Amino acid sequence: MKVLHVIPAVAPRYGGPSQAIFEMCRALQKDGVDVLLATTDADGRARLPVPLATELDRRGVRTLFFSGRWGERFNYSPALARWLNANVETFDLVHVHAVFSHPCLAAARACRKHGVPYVVRPLGSLDPWSMRQKPLRKRLMWRIAGARMLKKAASIHYTTSDEKTLAERSLGLARGVVIPLGIQLDALQDQTATGVFRRDHPPLGDAPYVLALSRIHPKKNFELLVKAFLSIATQHGMERWRLVIAGDGDADYTDSLQALAERLGGRDQVIFAGWLEGARKAAALRDASLFALPSRQENFGIAAAEALACGVAVVVSEHVNLAPEIRRAEAGWVTSLEREDFTRTLAEAMMDEGERRRRGASGKEFVERRLSWESSAGELKRLYAAILRETKPALASLEEKAKCTP
Repeated sequence: MKVLHVIPAVAPRYGGPSQAIFEMCRALQKDGVDVLLATTDADGRARLPVPLATELDRRGVRTLFFSGRWGERFNYSPALARWLNANVETFDLVHVHAVFSHPCLAAARACRKHGVPYVVRPLGSLDPWSMRQKPLRKRLMWRIAGARMLKKAASIHYTTSDEKTLAERSLGLARGVVIPLGIQLDALQDQTATGVFRRDHPPLGDAPYVLALSRIHPKKNFELLVKAFLSIATQHGMERWRLVIAGDGDADYTDSLQALAERLGGRDQVIFAGWLEGARKAAALRDASLFALPSRQENFGIAAAEALACGVAVVVSEHVNLAPEIRRAEAGWVTSLEREDFTRTLAEAMMDEGERRRRGASGKEFVERRLSWESSAGELKRLYAAILRETKPALASLEEKAKCTP
């Protein structure tokens, strides 16, 4: 089975999707699928230093990069579109990751033109909250190409039941399947880097800390977390706690968070750790006393799942689509984004070490049971096979009819 994956960008600054695509492709390769990844060199205002239109090994995955233009949101890439038109017929199926971006629309259009079935993973972009962001642009793109792209897809791949329900209810879509992302357990549970994160950040000492690890973007709602945390950290017995915000992304938003922490008197209590990966990221997760994700919208919440894999309980907003599973597994706390409710929930979690340990242990068991890449890759491979069983006979029939037509 030969499958092409297309995603607009893979630079680390784009957070979970950039990480998950490589892990997904490696897991599929391990399960016997012949995988190629096509993307662009987008990296914020810069470009990744990679050769273009030349197959290379990127994190264990055969990858092709093409030049992108017109900003990182639409990521217009005529070179990738031309390559897709010339090569898409050599693949059995195409898996498209994202919707409102030129590489994705171009991939779907090439597939329709050449009769290649395709699957779309929307990455949360069809959530009603997401559709309300830049609504004029989204409505225009939906009418021009987005609606047709999704309605002609062989299947739509959601990563949580909530993501599927919200998208189908608001947009009238069908043929959706739910296949969760996986978590790389071995890397996160590797004990060789224990203590390295605290050594890198001496002000932490041995203090307990709340970790927020994510792409730094306004939808993550970290200003609510900073305000809630600092109001709790002034209470008797809570002064030793620290808040660690780790990640890369929107520089203006990061600056505003730093200014907010200083204005509220938390300059020494809120630590901005920057981008973390590999052993340092694993160490930061394992050493955390609690993980927090107060997002306004999150179609999965991979960082929260990674924290659970390390046995760390989480506090997440009800708008994180993994929240129902977290609640059922008793792996953390789920809260609204109303400031009083969020602050009360965060304080409850910070003040009860025994309950944090219990919920963290439940979360680790949940991830090991439900969120392995082996399981995810197996489900994807079965989905691909089912699509090909349905479409190949139909395509063969059309080709035979075309031959017989005078």
